[in-house]
Amino acid sequence: MDEIILYDYWRSSASYRLRIALNLGGIDYRALPVDLVKGEHKSPEHLARNPQGLVPVLEIDGHSFTQSLAILDYLDETRGLGLLPDDPARAAKVRALAHSVAVDVHPVCNLSVAAHVASLLPGVETARADWMRHFIPPGLRAFEALLADFTQTPFCTGAAPSLADICLMPQVYNALRWEADFSDCPRIRAVAEACNAHPAFIAAHPDAVRPG
Repeated sequence: MDEIILYDYWRSSASYRLRIALNLGGIDYRALPVDLVKGEHKSPEHLARNPQGLVPVLEIDGHSFTQSLAILDYLDETRGLGLLPDDPARAAKVRALAHSVAVDVHPVCNLSVAAHVASLLPGVETARADWMRHFIPPGLRAFEALLADFTQTPFCTGAAPSLADICLMPQVYNALRWEADFSDCPRIRAVAEACNAHPAFIAAHPDAVRPG
């Protein structure tokens, strides 16, 4: 079988999601870093992999895939990760929970957006942090409210990690990094405690894969 290769960046939320999923599935892979700070994602070599100039890119089963949510679907369908319930209505609710942070919060808080905001406000040293603290807490509070439809035992939607946990934890990391307050989200904090004790999440954490 061909080697599975993940092109990622250690602080990329989308890459973090895939590392969690690959670990949950016990899928061996080789990570090849693409340094976003150095602009390696804009290189001709990487643009040939992904014309959007984004990470992650996953090479698996003779294919090269982009877009983390699409890749998570592929891994779930081909590796039986059990990220969604079998019931279509319940699965849609879990997807909505996951997408509330992965689709609605993460894009406005990614590196390129934050850097552009800072460039528009060159005299404001706190521009990036202020931006993150504006968008992350409301997104997490909405996630917290949506969690009320599920029983955290101890993960977002049950006894095993789901798509929702995979999408939540990178946003929790970002909240902690930027000191965005989510102290009023007890469900999220309880889920985060459970995820932080799970080997697949521990091994995927940015601090565990940080170069050097």
